[in-house]
Amino acid sequence: SPGKINEQIRKQTKELPANPVTLKQDVNYDLVYYLRENQEQYPGVAVQRLYVRNYPAGTLAAQIYGYVREVTGPQLKEARYQGLEPGDQVGQSGVENTYDNVLRGTNGMSKVQVDAAGNPTGRVISETQPQPGDNLVLSIDRPVQQAGEAAIGSFSTPGAFVVMNAHNGDVLGLGSSPTFDPSIYTALTDVDNGAPLSDRAIQGLYPTGSTFKPITAIAALESGVLTPSTTIVDGGSFSLGDGTQPLTNAGGAAYGALQLPQALQVSSDVFFYNVGAMLFRDGGDAQQKWAYDLGIGHPTGIDLPGEVAGLLPTPEWRNQLFKDGDTDRPWTMGDNVNLAVGQGDLQADPLQMAVAYAAIANGGDVVRPHVGMEVQDPNGSVVQEIDPAPQRHLDIDPSYRSAILEGLHAAAQEPSGTSYDVFADFPVPMAGKTGTAERPPMGDQ
Repeated sequence: SPGKINEQIRKQTKELPANPVTLKQDVNYDLVYYLRENQEQYPGVAVQRLYVRNYPAGTLAAQIYGYVREVTGPQLKEARYQGLEPGDQVGQSGVENTYDNVLRGTNGMSKVQVDAAGNPTGRVISETQPQPGDNLVLSIDRPVQQAGEAAIGSFSTPGAFVVMNAHNGDVLGLGSSPTFDPSIYTALTDVDNGAPLSDRAIQGLYPTGSTFKPITAIAALESGVLTPSTTIVDGGSFSLGDGTQPLTNAGGAAYGALQLPQALQVSSDVFFYNVGAMLFRDGGDAQQKWAYDLGIGHPTGIDLPGEVAGLLPTPEWRNQLFKDGDTDRPWTMGDNVNLAVGQGDLQADPLQMAVAYAAIANGGDVVRPHVGMEVQDPNGSVVQEIDPAPQRHLDIDPSYRSAILEGLHAAAQEPSGTSYDVFADFPVPMAGKTGTAERPPMGDQ
């Protein structure tokens, strides 16, 4: 309508006085043909072709790709967006954001002579052609990504997955459910809609449950309170000795005399309750130190924006809360015992756990995960390889690592293993750890 046209003219000429006013974007071809055939009836109206992002795979890897939208006012003040103007498109999340300076390219420009009223006189003074950005090649393996998204999408509750090369940090698959179509941007932050923009693989904060047990094992072995051959009798329950109800295994099971590999194989909570108590009595902070060094409780450094730190609970953290009156008690043995099985106040995301497991698997390298693999110029020539070095190397005794890997392998491949039913007939040898965690008010997950 004339009113809407005048409104846009006032608004856009105030922001960019010398630029054409955009009245409508993404119009259909019928309108384009009509305007061109009847140009004399619409003086001053022109049709311009713009290049936009195309996501042919729809929702696949949406959290990795992210999306592009018009640059915001606050962003225009940032150094990385210097030279942009309102209306320019920039990456707002995912690799679109992280590698925006690589992908965006530069705008073209035409300088024209105008009269005193600002009307073009028809003479072009100079013209600069737009330059395309470079191409980004990702480490994502499409079949892996498809399989992961199909798996988590089959559940009724939100979830996430990470598949990573344990030796170099190449992320082969990463996803979050529910997801979104990056070409459609509506209600994507609505919690009632499942907050599809939230990438739970790097932003979800969860207690890890029994998947934390290998980390507890490393801390206990390296601090000397446990050896691979230490035997602990699992009678089905563990008492803190403070009058509280004894802690038990899932389903009330009792596994008898166990050493570390067998405890991981059957996922004995009682075994690790005892280990948590032993670490507490030892008086050190080995539990937290090794968990932190393995990557828990702080960002991994992945080349995706919005990664969160999570929470690795420590005696200092809880004691300070108690001192400030924000909790009813200081750190106790029960906190150590809970942390030993990935419960209590622990909050980690799937990528942190992948990095920790990778360090155990590869011999101590804490890799820096990444989805970018290389940058190519528009002609396809490689101009940059993305291969970040490990964040650090941890000296893990080979015999300790061997005992843990033995237990993780048995958990997936031996009849009494917790994931044997899933991986018994898998075409390649598997090692891994299941975990069920209490997450009020969601129940066991």
